Amino acid sequence: MKKIILALTLVLLAVVAVGCGGTDDKANGDEKSVVIGVSAGDRTWPEIKKIAKKDGINIELKEFSDYVLPNRALADGDLDANAFQTIAYFDSFIKENKLDLEPLASTVIAPMGVYSNKVKDIKDIKKGATIAVPDDSTNYGRALLLLQEAGLITLVDDFDGNGSPEAVKENPKNLTIKPMVAGQIPRALDDVDAAAINNGVAVEAKLDPLNDAIFLESDTAKPYINIIAVRKGDTDRAALKKIVEIYHSDEMKKFIDKTYKGSSIPAFVPLSELETYKETWSKK
Repeated sequence: MKKIILALTLVLLAVVAVGCGGTDDKANGDEKSVVIGVSAGDRTWPEIKKIAKKDGINIELKEFSDYVLPNRALADGDLDANAFQTIAYFDSFIKENKLDLEPLASTVIAPMGVYSNKVKDIKDIKKGATIAVPDDSTNYGRALLLLQEAGLITLVDDFDGNGSPEAVKENPKNLTIKPMVAGQIPRALDDVDAAAINNGVAVEAKLDPLNDAIFLESDTAKPYINIIAVRKGDTDRAALKKIVEIYHSDEMKKFIDKTYKGSSIPAFVPLSELETYKETWSKK
């Protein structure tokens, strides 16, 4: 009887030890498999995945073609991280949706451009033209800044980065600015005179930002630097920190420069610098 009790006790202790060991490993961030949400067609992350595998880290990439699902999937625990958005969009989205997410690291800046199937130069935009822009407030605002940079409109003095009709102070050409779902804009190019399209959406639609855009964003302001985002409390996970180290390496900088040829620019800056981006609105 004593032998049976002893055997059962040992089994129970073994089960508890295994369970506790697994919990400690996860709590300490020692797990070697991570799931990362990225934009469809992204060419940087497959390279990072290949390098990370040499370091014993297995990365599963999940592609998204919109700007809503990746953050919700991260908050729900379906992803360990995502990398598709600017710091400005991230701040706006998590505030509006009350999500417990935080930035892990900066990545690149991908210039937004104005595209058209009807004119070859931004100066040829006619009076009364219709220009499509992304409908989420952050990218809507970015598009308005781009149109202002192109000399087509002027924004209100207290512009805060969020897009809306009220943000436009002067519209001398009486342009119709038409908000649309970002991913659908390339397919609407024949139906509008021009469109402001995010870099990733343009690339996915087989547009070349450097050659096809009739006007390309030249401002490298901090609000438009992209980030890797994680759930709050996960910034110290060893696997994620190693992935950031790989992303910020000279090897990856050269890969991005060679692959994107200026349409995506490495922007490896400390997160503390991104926290001050709102100061730049007044300088636009």
